Amino acid sequence: MPSARDWMIVAAARLLENRQRVLVGVGIPNIAANLAKRLQAPDLVLVYESGVIDARPARLPLSIGDGTLVDAALAVIPMSELFSHYLATGWIDVGFLGAAQIDASGNLNSTVIGDYQHPRVRLAGSGGAAEIATGAKKTIIVMEHSRDRFPAKVDFITSLGHPPGRRRADERGPWRVVTSLGLFGFDDAGQMGLLALMPGHSHEEVLDLSGWPIPALVDPVPFLPAPSDQELRILQELRATLPGGGQG
Repeated sequence: MPSARDWMIVAAARLLENRQRVLVGVGIPNIAANLAKRLQAPDLVLVYESGVIDARPARLPLSIGDGTLVDAALAVIPMSELFSHYLATGWIDVGFLGAAQIDASGNLNSTVIGDYQHPRVRLAGSGGAAEIATGAKKTIIVMEHSRDRFPAKVDFITSLGHPPGRRRADERGPWRVVTSLGLFGFDDAGQMGLLALMPGHSHEEVLDLSGWPIPALVDPVPFLPAPSDQELRILQELRATLPGGGQG
């Protein structure tokens, strides 16, 4: 039976379209992008933060520095050029991001939990996430859904969401959020809302596990289709390419 993580990976992979240029992050974004390339988007252009353009890895890469990324890639360029010449100019169609916290406007926190000067937890920080959030034409965010990860206000804004007054239809920024409970989008005012539920979950559960009342953007709210046998088979084949057949 598919796990909650499987559902998230498949739901995220389905959001990617053929020939899009995707800046791929680690974790779920990595496996979701590689899954999409083996399914509905064979010409998906995988771009990695390490400067790899159009990666075609023979196996699931372990990190953005994995050597399999360069074996059949179109190009490998300095990271500074990737960010200044490609990302900042709008060449990247989709950025994949994760975070520790997200709020109603899509602001992301991957810096600290608690007060910045005296945090309860100090996290890894931005990396390239701040630039990806504002440079990619749209971003997809993937994260577990819990009340502490969906607070009314993030403890620190690492990656900017939709600022007040910026309309979702006119500007770059967060586009979809995939969580263990469902699929979320943003209205024209840049506020997050529910688009679809993972089977077995409800809008009431979303409300109970969020720090603000997330509205439904559609009525009725549908359930996401279950992963197909083909999606699960290829997902398992991808995982099997990791050393020791890791989970990915």
